[in-house]
Amino acid sequence: MRHRNSGPKLNRDSAHRSAMAANMAIALLEHGRIQTTAAKAKLARQTAERAITLGKQGTLHARRQAIALLRNKPITYRLFNEIAPVFKDIPGGYTRVIKLGPRQGDAAPMVLLELSRPVPAANPEVAA
Repeated sequence: MRHRNSGPKLNRDSAHRSAMAANMAIALLEHGRIQTTAAKAKLARQTAERAITLGKQGTLHARRQAIALLRNKPITYRLFNEIAPVFKDIPGGYTRVIKLGPRQGDAAPMVLLELSRPVPAANPEVAA
């Protein structure tokens, strides 16, 4: 039975899906925008918006939850200190999805997933 199991499977097991969502959210938070398929963007969007909401809280507990969600301490540091303050007055909707059209090889619907507000450029000293 699929009770309370929401979201697409994307032909991956649950560990691969959660790792892929975390990796795509990290890439989005690091670069500000990523190009991917529509189904993967919906999955990454959920993770990224949850992480930004945790970043807005700013507590130690929220920081630990974000590290567990993203599995990357330098990006979590940047999330709490640089990205989340940009979104402090916004109640939600931190990302936007822009449709790009079908992919050349297999006609998969491609989208551009980006943060709705520009964020400061990555500091190479902190990311290292």
